[in-house]
Amino acid sequence: MDIYRAQEIAASPVMANVTYNGQQVYIQHVCEESETARIFPLDQPQAEQSVPLRSLIEQ
Repeated sequence: MDIYRAQEIAASPVMANVTYNGQQVYIQHVCEESETARIFPLDQPQAEQSVPLRSLIEQ
């Protein structure tokens, strides 16, 4: 995923359909320096993790 699109999704109040390894996720924060995003699965908000932006897919 493009860094600018990830930032746009993270800042938007509208939920976007983004997946990581086939699971729908919520983007909490985008780190420009490391090109990663802080995400969690929609059904597991306690399972936060940082992942490379390139591994996120917008459906």
